[in-house]
Amino acid sequence: MPADVLALFDLDHTLLPHDSDEQWVTFLIGRGLIDRGRYEIANREFIDRYNRGEAGLVEFTEFYLSTLVPFDGARLAGLRQAYIEEVIRPRITERARAMVDRHRDDGDQVVITTEVFDFLAVPIAAEFALDDVIATVAEVVDGRYTGRVSGIANTREGKVERLYGWLAARGRRLADFRAVWAYCDSLNDLPLLSVVSHPVAVNADPVLAAHARHRGWPIVQFA
Repeated sequence: MPADVLALFDLDHTLLPHDSDEQWVTFLIGRGLIDRGRYEIANREFIDRYNRGEAGLVEFTEFYLSTLVPFDGARLAGLRQAYIEEVIRPRITERARAMVDRHRDDGDQVVITTEVFDFLAVPIAAEFALDDVIATVAEVVDGRYTGRVSGIANTREGKVERLYGWLAARGRRLADFRAVWAYCDSLNDLPLLSVVSHPVAVNADPVLAAHARHRGWPIVQFA
């Protein structure tokens, strides 16, 4: 019998206490694999602009996707595994794991929905024992990443559109669920939080926190 409750979790600053894309760049810089001068300052600027809602979606995402282009699949797989072990796993809090486990133990359908590109998002979701992931898709041509986004970036209004598409591919609609929870941290998540029955602001930025207080949404801290 299909689950009648859907629980949607963002990754960055929600289940994780950082920006995964930003940390990926820092990780590669630390190994001397990408140019510090080019990426370090741009990395910080993109995060600040994105958090203020000023960075264009494609511009923001493809800056990070460009880090995949120089490497073949085997090298990327090894780098990603080291990144998960050294950067991601140690930073996952027990409270974040417990919230995911609570929904899973209740028989709810639990889905990660994140703007983080799928190359990183899928193995991060696996750290929470989750297979269902809606993420920004990195384009691959002839077995190599191109540095471009494939389809709609999974952020802002795109999160809603991608969620509807993900459900439709499984023969379901949002209205089929008795309750839909969404746990998110950012003003960029307001479109998604506005269409679910149980929005929760997690580690919220100032704009989302103010909006949540006005609407009476729960505000919690996982970090």
